[in-house]
Formats: sequence, structure tokens, C-alpha cells
Amino acid sequence: MIHTRRFILASALIGAVAASFPALAAKPMVMGFSQVGAESEWRTANTTSIKEAAKKDGVVLKFADAQQRQENQVKAIRSFIAQHVDVIAFSPVVESGWETVLREAKNAKIPVILTDRAVNVSDPSLYATFIGSDFVEEGRRAGRWLVERAAKMPNKVINIVELQGTVGSAPALDRKKGFAEAIAGNPKLKVIRSQTGDFTRAKGKEVMEAFLKAEGKNINVLYAHNDDMAIGAIQAIEEAGLKPGKDILVISIDGVKGAFQAMMAGKLNVTVECSPLLGPQLMQVARDVVAGKAVPKRITTVESVFPAEVAAKEFPSRKY
Repeated sequence: MIHTRRFILASALIGAVAASFPALAAKPMVMGFSQVGAESEWRTANTTSIKEAAKKDGVVLKFADAQQRQENQVKAIRSFIAQHVDVIAFSPVVESGWETVLREAKNAKIPVILTDRAVNVSDPSLYATFIGSDFVEEGRRAGRWLVERAAKMPNKVINIVELQGTVGSAPALDRKKGFAEAIAGNPKLKVIRSQTGDFTRAKGKEVMEAFLKAEGKNINVLYAHNDDMAIGAIQAIEEAGLKPGKDILVISIDGVKGAFQAMMAGKLNVTVECSPLLGPQLMQVARDVVAGKAVPKRITTVESVFPAEVAAKEFPSRKY
């Protein structure tokens, strides 16, 4: 009888403590995250940042790699809905084609956060917020650097070839737009070839080989929508007997370590930063969204431009 009373008292005490400190009894937040794939150094760093931040923050992360296919992302999002996760986050492969699945998430009362890439939907309430870079501004920064450099070049015409990212993706569309805006006022600057390299090193090399075969020494500048394509293109330039960074100026976007190494080797002239380290910010915003707090519709990351001249100094501090 005495043991029974002690058990009842102990149970009551535990219940009282749990009631006083509800966080002790709260379930961890569950996040479903669909990643584009693993097409570049940037994407690998982005995935690592998200996984590490989730672990540190006590978030249960259900991670799905879409292997750069939209249909895989749609399946993953529907799976997250079926599992009744607390929040869904994803980096969309392309901008369009999301209305139906995002409406399904909204009907299930599961908030959606976009990371790195935006979507084009008729109803903005289908997602809570977008965390990422201003891709148009990144393109402008690349273009502005070239405009300044062009002023010091004797060429009457400066021929540019462009390696675009994945067709229909937000960074490819916006980086192209921003670059075009920045160089529009300079009659010396002319884009003579523009084709997708799908954000991969192998495809960047392949397309640059085709550019060189078609245009040869007429090419003065390569503008690549990401560092991996630029690094692949650099290989093609060298194999063609030309010097990247000198015979052909090379401009790229992302700011990964590989780009800094290429700059230090004199093969790449400038990289525009696009930080992949979105994990900690995503976890905090997700908690706010799940708690019903108001968050900005657009959260922009702070980034810089790194010309080759500062590469050696900046390289030791790069985290990706």
C-alpha cells in the first residue's frame, strides 16, 4: 500500500513538472526537405549546411534528393504531406509547375518554405517565405565587373559566350537577365553564343568545347552561371591550346573553394558569391512559421564579389 502511494505521488510530481515545463514534453519539429540534387560543389555545401543545422537544432529532417528532376520533387512533397510533417522546405528544380502540389500542402495546413530558388505561382499564399540570394543582382554584379574591365580593354568588340544553368530554373533565368541588364549600355559587349550547361562541370566542358569549335579565338569572355560549369569550361579552353583568364576572361557565380583555387592559378578572373550556408537561417524561420509568427515574404542573403586579386587572401576563410 505504501509503495502504491509513493508511485502515485511520484507520477503526480512528474506530471506537474511536465506541465510546468511543456518544452520537456514537446515533440521535435519534423521538416520534409526536397533538394534539387548534387550537381555542384555549391549544392553539396547547401545540403551539408541544412543537415548539420537540423541536427544541431533538434529538428527531425526527412531528406529527399530529387536528382534534378521535378517529378521526383513532387513525389517527395506528396510523401511529406502523407507523413503529416510540420513544415516542408524545398529548393525547386524549375520555377513553374508547382501550383497543384503546393495547394495540396496548403489544404493539409502544412506551411512551405522555398530555399535558394523561387517558384512562379498565381497564388503567393501557397508558400510562407523564400530564403535565398537575389539571382538578378548576382547577374548584374557579374556584368558590372565586365563593364569596368572592358573599359581597360583595347578591343573594339568584346565577344561573350554564356553558359546558362538548368533550363527554366530561377538562377538561370535571373542570372541571364541581370547580366544582360548590366552590359546593355555598352556597345562593345556582345553575347555571341548562349547555351545551357545544366550547372554541371561535365556539361560546362562539353558546351564550351562546342563554343570553341564554332567561334575559336573570336571568344573574349566566358560568363558561366555557376563555378562548376566555369571550371569544366576552363578545362576545355586549356585543351584548345588557349589560356583561361588571359586569352579568354572567365566570370562565374557561386564563390566555392574550387573557384578560388582557379583564381589563384590565374585561370578564373572573378566569382560572384552565392552563399549555400542557409541551414541555420532555415531552421529558425521554420520554427517561426510553424509557431504562426509573421515572417518576411522574401529573405535575402548578404553576399560579395571576389575578383582574382583577393583570392589568396580570402581562400583560408572560405567555408565551402
